[in-house]
Amino acid sequence: MAVHHPATIVPTKLELLQAWVPHQPWLGGADVSTVTRLGSYRFDDPDGEVGMETHLLSTDDGRVLQVPLTYRGAPRVGAEGSLITTMTHTTLGNRWIYDGCHDPVYVTALVRAILTGGRHADLYAATDGGLVLEPATTHVRGSGSWSSADVPALTAPVVSHHGTTTTIHAGVRLTLPRVLVATTPAADASLSGTWPGQETPVVLATVDGSS
Repeated sequence: MAVHHPATIVPTKLELLQAWVPHQPWLGGADVSTVTRLGSYRFDDPDGEVGMETHLLSTDDGRVLQVPLTYRGAPRVGAEGSLITTMTHTTLGNRWIYDGCHDPVYVTALVRAILTGGRHADLYAATDGGLVLEPATTHVRGSGSWSSADVPALTAPVVSHHGTTTTIHAGVRLTLPRVLVATTPAADASLSGTWPGQETPVVLATVDGSS
């Protein structure tokens, strides 16, 4: 379960994405002079410490980008190279925003969702009357059927980029298309999703057992 706290945040998520995304090596020539949000999906941190949200962005030339972020209440030691920015949140205080592909909490959650057939986290709004479920517009689900006990322990993620694809080596190998293509064939171990305007599932990530 993810909780959305009404707040003013500076910079906004869209502002930080608009500033950071144009400088990334995985764009493949996409026109990112402006980007807009199509949707996003979240995973749960079992420890309740790290927020995880993958943003789906539309570019000026009609492409769809996938950008995982993690939100932390304190700096992650040794992760200065994957820090995107800091954010002021009027409810949660200062937040440190990281490239999720480098964050072991995100990588673990993604592998677990793929291998166990997991799905996006439900998002609740915090109100004076309690938590209220927000309608989901982006839906993702893993293809696997493993039990949680069978998911392997992971190593520290090592990230590389090849064209418009990001590869994460963490004891298993994760592959994330950063420019999403609706015709990408589904793999045996994959995460697929839909969002507004894309009702046919699209492959968002795949995992195999070799790193």
